[in-house]
Amino acid sequence: MPLTKTPFAVRRNPAVLLETPEPKKMSTRILIVTAAFGEGHNSAARNLALALDSLGAITQVADPCILGAPVTTQALCKGYRWVTTYAPKLWHRIYQSTGKVDFSRQRMPLMRKPENKLAELVKEFQPDAIVTTYPIYAYFLDRILAEQPKKPPVFTVVTDSIEINSAWIDAPTAAWIVTDPYTRDSMLKQGLPAEKIIETGFPVNPSFAKLTPIPADSPLGPFKVLYFTTPKLPHVRRISKAILNTDPRTHITIVLGKNVRLLYKRAREIKDAYPGRVRIKGWTRQVPELLSSHHLVVGKAGGATVHEAIAARCPMLVHHLVPGQEEGNLQLLEKISAGTLADSQDAIARILSDILQDKGARWRQMKRALTQHGHHSGSLTAAHYILERCRG
Repeated sequence: MPLTKTPFAVRRNPAVLLETPEPKKMSTRILIVTAAFGEGHNSAARNLALALDSLGAITQVADPCILGAPVTTQALCKGYRWVTTYAPKLWHRIYQSTGKVDFSRQRMPLMRKPENKLAELVKEFQPDAIVTTYPIYAYFLDRILAEQPKKPPVFTVVTDSIEINSAWIDAPTAAWIVTDPYTRDSMLKQGLPAEKIIETGFPVNPSFAKLTPIPADSPLGPFKVLYFTTPKLPHVRRISKAILNTDPRTHITIVLGKNVRLLYKRAREIKDAYPGRVRIKGWTRQVPELLSSHHLVVGKAGGATVHEAIAARCPMLVHHLVPGQEEGNLQLLEKISAGTLADSQDAIARILSDILQDKGARWRQMKRALTQHGHHSGSLTAAHYILERCRG
């Protein structure tokens, strides 16, 4: 019996010899570049790679900033996390100032090493297409590819929603891959060509397309709330108590993530105070399964979290919002009637009480709105589009 291998398998075992050689179909090579400044960029890159791999492409995911300037990048990332958590108004001013920078002309000394590393990645990998989930790389690539006779197309995955920074808008790219129709409309109003703005949904993990979320007619006892924490110490107690004290039916799963050492003691106090109603999880790969098995998520308005909630058809309350880049994510939740801002104990208790009234009528409306919106397979939709452009 002749042996057959998928391109994915052959790539990982190039020494395999086929007993009956067949005409070779070259796999499309896709370089995906990301940056550690916010989890949305990395999440989109990883998930898009999973989708492209499943369709037979050969992918490489890389962060030119980490590779080219690791010490500086790690320091900047630490500063970014601190300022967005503890001084969001300051970050808003910084974010707005980037809209005035002409990245096509300015060679920032800080970014020379990442740009050089990106050039090395392109030379070594020889991609058929390049996908960037961080806007500044598109400007680097415009310079890097300028002398090449045959330039691979560059696709820009916009990880923000509705409120789009000019760094994305002005990026030289073959197409912008965007999260929703409202973002597409926002970019059209800024003069971008309609044929280059491709709405696919956020590139969430492909597993979302296979999971079955809690249905809108589900009984609400217990009412399971998934809570994604931030490093702010007082929030763990305050938000957890607001959720648990609102209604005896509420149960909570507290996801500590990277903050396990910092927050575990306080989370454990909550678990001991409300026996049988609290679960604690540290860092986990099971976010799609968790979102699909809970009635409501309470978390920060980051691009990855918001769009994963949408993909899981899980209504969301936003307890922390970074002005500027995350405002559009909240707007999206509100436009599709799937979530709202609840940035205090009182707001969480009031909105959660309203959601549960009349046998959960408002919650059921939110679930139906999410089902109507769809967008649970953005990475696969984007992967199909990119491969069609490469092969056609």
